[in-house]
Amino acid sequence: MTLDPLAILTAFGLIFLAELPDKTMFASLAMGTRMRPLYVWFGTSTAFVVHVAIAVGAGSLLGLLPAMVVKLVSAALFAFGAFVLLRSGDDEDEDGAARTVTGFWPVYTTAFMAVFISEWGDLTQITTANLAATNGWLPTAIGSAAALMSVSALALLVGKFIAQRVPLKTVQRIGAACMAGLAIWTLVEAFTG
Repeated sequence: MTLDPLAILTAFGLIFLAELPDKTMFASLAMGTRMRPLYVWFGTSTAFVVHVAIAVGAGSLLGLLPAMVVKLVSAALFAFGAFVLLRSGDDEDEDGAARTVTGFWPVYTTAFMAVFISEWGDLTQITTANLAATNGWLPTAIGSAAALMSVSALALLVGKFIAQRVPLKTVQRIGAACMAGLAIWTLVEAFTG
């Protein structure tokens, strides 16, 4: 197996563009405004690496997963995320500043599970599986993982930028609305797709 730079760039470009408008990018952005961005990035990146490994290792089997169940669980997680963001606005200390979730494992686990569950059968996972079949598994895995991790980092940087310039309560409400919208979108996909 050779490391074809063109195959790596192809996988990176296609996956990066496919993930930009994806719901997991918006979930990363929302989590990054309330939780430590680096911890969120570790969680999302680990989930993406696991999905890339699954896609390149058993891409053709993805169609056998029960898509309806995966989408319903994903919708429930997004709805729970919206609830947590809305509820956290009421969780202020004596100084009036909202507390941020800072523990590594709670943040890591939340980010990992949100991405791990919502990415099953996603366009980027299917694209990764298809690219692995034609361009080789190793360059596809490298390019796809780098693209997914880059989009997550970009979303977290944008989230941090927004959080520094917009009041936290407003960011939380917008984040909750985005998460609720993603829950509804995923439910619609579950019943119409």
